[in-house]
Amino acid sequence: QVQLVESGGGLVQAGGSLRLSCAASGRTFSRYAMAWFRQAPGKEREFLAVISGSGGSTDYPDSVKGRFTISRDNAKNTVYLQMNSLKSEDTAVYFCAAAWRDPWVVITLSDRSPTRYDYWGQGTQVTVSS
Repeated sequence: QVQLVESGGGLVQAGGSLRLSCAASGRTFSRYAMAWFRQAPGKEREFLAVISGSGGSTDYPDSVKGRFTISRDNAKNTVYLQMNSLKSEDTAVYFCAAAWRDPWVVITLSDRSPTRYDYWGQGTQVTVSS
């Protein structure tokens, strides 16, 4: 079992940056692949980024590649999402998610699916004003 708590959301102007954090409970954080998703009102949950337990493998969709960066600090049981050049369409609730996984397994396209994840945080609101 792992509990996830996101933080760092808020209101930012278009073109600005935010860094989201997701703190995990437990002693086996490095055994979880960690991902970020978002969901805007009336839309499906959207994959943003995923990182392997070792931190050596990541994946992003084209929609955020080059603007968003996922990272993790296993000593602090925390995963981060650095978001730059924010746009109004980035407004959404942002969620982190965890999937039990060998930390050295390379991330694949199947890790973009929300069904791969066993644990979810409650979400943090990000609002980008234009």
